[in-house]
Amino acid sequence: MQILRMAWRNLWRNGRRSAVTVAAMTFALWVMILYTGLVEGMLVDMVDQAVDLEVGELQVVAAGYRDDPSLHRVVADPAALLTGIEGLGYAAAPRLLGGGLGAVGQESAGVQLVGVDVERDATVTRIHQRLDQGAWLDPADPRGVVLGKRLARSLGAQVGAELLILSQGADGSIANDLFTVRGVLAGVGDGVDRGTVFLTEDAFRALMVLPAGAHRLTVRVPEGSDLDQARARIEALGPGLEVRTWRQLLPTLSTMIESTRGLIQVVAFIVYLAIAILVLNAMLMAVFERIREFGVMKAIGYGPGTVFSLIAVESALQALLATGIGVLLALPAMAWLSRVGIDVGALGGMQMMGMSMMQRWTGRFTVSTVQGPVLILWGMVALAVLWPALKAARIPPIEAMRAR
Repeated sequence: MQILRMAWRNLWRNGRRSAVTVAAMTFALWVMILYTGLVEGMLVDMVDQAVDLEVGELQVVAAGYRDDPSLHRVVADPAALLTGIEGLGYAAAPRLLGGGLGAVGQESAGVQLVGVDVERDATVTRIHQRLDQGAWLDPADPRGVVLGKRLARSLGAQVGAELLILSQGADGSIANDLFTVRGVLAGVGDGVDRGTVFLTEDAFRALMVLPAGAHRLTVRVPEGSDLDQARARIEALGPGLEVRTWRQLLPTLSTMIESTRGLIQVVAFIVYLAIAILVLNAMLMAVFERIREFGVMKAIGYGPGTVFSLIAVESALQALLATGIGVLLALPAMAWLSRVGIDVGALGGMQMMGMSMMQRWTGRFTVSTVQGPVLILWGMVALAVLWPALKAARIPPIEAMRAR
């Protein structure tokens, strides 16, 4: 307690220097907390778009389908597999996939046809909430389809327009029919935006003459579940089927996320290194100014450990003040960034790693978002004060008392 009182008193003997040091640490901490939360928000948003709108957390396909995505290569009994997956406590939905040509008036383009079980699909994806115009699929309107944003633009298709789809059915016949555009999606991802046409499962089966089977099952697991364990459990339900997690399906995105999180630590190190140099300079100045004081302390019985502790506690008090003030100042900014976010203007909808950037960039702030910058700050301050504290502790009393 005596060391603490002495350290607090010494801290304000040169109040201006201490205030500048604390202010610099506070500002650096404030910046790093907000920067970490914004980057984490961007990464989480990218994962959410990939998982919630397109890929799902796991996908199940027939063996060899990814290498040869044939209309005939299907999961033979999807109903039984869906029942088994739901019995594990997971949500799952089938999708039917095919290709063809879509035309509106004089404009045409190659399209990816996606047949959707509307009710089940709503439990594994949020793509039905990602509409820019019109409405999502409705089983009561089997001829209604929903187009990707860029596909609709290239075809000049508006809600209510007639879309001709031409393809080849599973039986070898010519598959063609007229559909009505029910809705147009907002930006989802490059693949969906450029050429995807969503239609109901029944409409797909009727068009492509595919009475049974499913090309892909999309699976969602409860938050916090181990994806590798879930994959193993699903593989046990359907031997011979290929089950992949989103990290396996999107390895580039997964690697980028891990690399970016590592980059946050590098940026924090660089920012705090400048602060550490400031702390080092301030504490060295404090030591040089008080050499005679340390000599007197040693002469009356204080050991090197006590002197070392005194300098260390002074720095710890500055870091503690900076932590408290920095976190308090960051709280309103964190609340605003997490609820409102930053309008990115023309960057909204821009493709990044195949995902569309949201119009508003929001932050994601958790305990770890704040904890990481705080721990790095304290670590850098501890390293910075080590030399001044050792220097003060090792000063010979007689030499120190003679110093001017």
